[in-house]
Amino acid sequence: MKDAVRTRQRMLALALPITAALYIAAEGLDPRGTDRIVTTTAIASKVLPIAAKHSTQLFVSGSLSELALGAVAVSYAAIAMLVRKRGSTAATVAVLIGGIGAFCGAIVNVLVGINLAAAATAGATQNAAAQILIRNFNSGAGQAFTDVYAFGEFVAPIVMGVALWRSRTVPRWLAALFAIGFELAEQTASVGVVKVVLLMAPFAVAMVLLSIRLWQVREPDRYRGGYSEEPGDAIDRPWTQDGGDRTSDEKRDALCSADSSIDGG
Repeated sequence: MKDAVRTRQRMLALALPITAALYIAAEGLDPRGTDRIVTTTAIASKVLPIAAKHSTQLFVSGSLSELALGAVAVSYAAIAMLVRKRGSTAATVAVLIGGIGAFCGAIVNVLVGINLAAAATAGATQNAAAQILIRNFNSGAGQAFTDVYAFGEFVAPIVMGVALWRSRTVPRWLAALFAIGFELAEQTASVGVVKVVLLMAPFAVAMVLLSIRLWQVREPDRYRGGYSEEPGDAIDRPWTQDGGDRTSDEKRDALCSADSSIDGG
């Protein structure tokens, strides 16, 4: 049972750097100028020629975006495993908001990437292709998914950063780096691979460091009903086979021995 829990925990830990890699690859490969919501004919007339010229690249980046957003939802759940007690409620809220936002984002990115490439290469006139895209984005469903996605991608990283900050299970600078880096990554446009990598580097570093922390977390102490409160205890403190704190046991034995010596004297 313990091995199964440990395996699941480490699989979730691996999701964090994978998320960062997919996020950077999707945005870096996205043709410049195509990551726009097509709500008017003017916007459509700008993005359709680019999409027609780089349709294969757009299909690839759009597919990577779908995978990245799915990984984002998993990553929120993974990061929440690091949060204990004081920040647990905020972490749960962040998982809920981030997961729903990522789901809606996956739908929106189908319209932004894959549908755009399909419309540009379908052989229809530019006006007909533009009308299809405009109707998709301006529909009630399209606007609803876009609004929820925008809300989730802005709010969830901040709430999770606050949860990490309050729980103090990771350094507070890492909690701040995660929130700021994630916000910066989400605002990064398709400006070329090099610029995208540089702008998303803080996010990638935070995800890797959080992954390492999660990989090293020990099993909860079943006697206290959760993880130790002190920062770093889950990593640095030795644990006995039955879940006890070896250091505390040794101290208790030493105190008992000292009391026995005094009574005997």
